Amino acid sequence: MQTKTALITGAAGFLGSHLCDRFLAEGIRVIGMDNLLTGSMDNIAHLMPREDFAFYHHDVSKFVHVPGQLDYILHFASPASPIDYLKMPIQTLKVGSLGTHNLLGLAKAKGARMLIASTSEVYGDPLVHPQPEEYWGNVNPVGPRGVYDEAKRFQEAMTMAYHTYHGLETRIVRIFNTYGPRMRINDGRVLPAFISQAIRGEGLTVFGDGSQTRSFCYVDDLVDGIYRLLLSDYAQPVNIGNTSEISMLDFAREILELVGNQDAFLDERPLPVDDPKVRKPDISLAKKVLGWTPKVDRAEGLKRTLPYFLETVKTSQTSC
Repeated sequence: MQTKTALITGAAGFLGSHLCDRFLAEGIRVIGMDNLLTGSMDNIAHLMPREDFAFYHHDVSKFVHVPGQLDYILHFASPASPIDYLKMPIQTLKVGSLGTHNLLGLAKAKGARMLIASTSEVYGDPLVHPQPEEYWGNVNPVGPRGVYDEAKRFQEAMTMAYHTYHGLETRIVRIFNTYGPRMRINDGRVLPAFISQAIRGEGLTVFGDGSQTRSFCYVDDLVDGIYRLLLSDYAQPVNIGNTSEISMLDFAREILELVGNQDAFLDERPLPVDDPKVRKPDISLAKKVLGWTPKVDRAEGLKRTLPYFLETVKTSQTSC
């Protein structure tokens, strides 16, 4: 039986690198692609010596050529945190539009199955809670977050167009807040910000009154859901995330207790424009179609994640 090959874009990023690990563990040859705009070669350094892994330094917003057989394409290239896509709005829009179009064309040419990484951000600041796949969202297309929200919404529409018009095998995963080792400590997302600030004894930045909620999924659970979705026969969007919802104020207290730094405190700031007030996935569909539910609770996931942040923050402090 011939070994299957997967192209994973955004391979040097947080999620992309974990996907590379999982697919290689499943006996699938992996071609990683990344322009390193927000990714880091440190995340995949352990894979570079392997014969079943190859890396292309390339921007998928430009024409993509990969020689030989491709069975799967997983499109995870994109700035994915507010600090990134607010700093790089045009690149964010291009990777969601031009990049997706280029990769769909490649999938069509290769006869490959393509999975795109969409996001809970397509629901915007939701008026329905928790958010099911049938909800169309409450998104401000011209607001500061619109560059990411609309890039992902367009990405979904383009992918479905290739599915319905060309008969391409496509999958769409809507990813809710995910965490784990290899997150960038300064990427602006709440979990790395809280943990890094707590380790350094700084104020934990809480926006507004801290009542807004998020639901955090450990990376191994997310990757398992993505893998199951790719191998399924389901072409409509599927939410993958953890349903354990927590307010930012309670989460800040949880992180302070985890890190055990008595000098850390809460630093209250104004709520950013269009920041979602609530976020929690309805995962009924994932349970039904994929037989998937998250296995790692937040306490266990944070315990697995903390050593990475302790080491990374320490390294960053010594290199300053």
